[in-house]
Amino acid sequence: MLKLVRLALTAAILTAIAVRLRRRAQMPDKQPPPPPAPRPGRSMRMLLVWAAIAGIVALTLAAALVPTESQGASAAQWRAYQAEQASIAAAMETVTPMPMRAAPTPAPTVPASTQTPDIPAACMLRGQVTVRPISPRVRAAVNRQWRRIERWLKAHAPKTYATLGAPGKARTIAVAEAQTGLEFPDDLRASLLRHNGMSGPLETRFTFGGDDVHGVREIRDLWRRDCAAGGGGPIGRLIPVGSLTEVDADTRHVEVPMMESDPLWPSYHAMLRDVAAALERGRPVHGVRPTVERGLLRWSDAR
Repeated sequence: MLKLVRLALTAAILTAIAVRLRRRAQMPDKQPPPPPAPRPGRSMRMLLVWAAIAGIVALTLAAALVPTESQGASAAQWRAYQAEQASIAAAMETVTPMPMRAAPTPAPTVPASTQTPDIPAACMLRGQVTVRPISPRVRAAVNRQWRRIERWLKAHAPKTYATLGAPGKARTIAVAEAQTGLEFPDDLRASLLRHNGMSGPLETRFTFGGDDVHGVREIRDLWRRDCAAGGGGPIGRLIPVGSLTEVDADTRHVEVPMMESDPLWPSYHAMLRDVAAALERGRPVHGVRPTVERGLLRWSDAR
């Protein structure tokens, strides 16, 4: 916009100089007698010239201030994203959970209007919502692994790349922590801030070696489901981050609870790093290898 304004002002100045030079060229070499009174017609022409210059400047400024179609689309997308994130956080805070009580102390009763069907009161926690800072070093490391994954998907599996979720919000994560009584590790929170789960049909979504990638709300809802399945009692410190995997809130390990074995990865960041390496090098990760079919990422048996 500033460039257009400068061009308009330059055009106006050059026009004025040209008019002045033309008048001076028409003057005789000798000193003329005192000029006669200005004629009405000539004054009118000069007024018209300056009016035209002012009109050019006004039109240029007006054109610069009118947003282009792409600018309007970008602004609309940003407003839609902000509204979506705000609605997610508001929806998560609508259901008011109660504080976790140590067994065998019974949990207080939650009003019927705030209870979710089939979820015991003990699983509807209400903790203080606190947005905790994330280590810049951890966040940079997580973003570095996501950039590797994103580059590979964009180049080799664009249809899967399109399913990567939008960035999450720090407050939405803080609400989920308050409603589960768990502090999410820094690397998990940094990943959710990069991609808050996946979108699109299930069969096209990006997965970690076949394991679904859950968003903040899915994590909260699955935690409540697991809590309800346990009768409302303590369910441990596991955060359901995928369809098969959970993160231990204390050790930060990525585990498969159904398998009594060592953790799959020592951290969420380590899982991101190994998946990125598997994509870039075509090597297997925990028995599966990445392949591409018609622009979609598939994980096939590596044996």
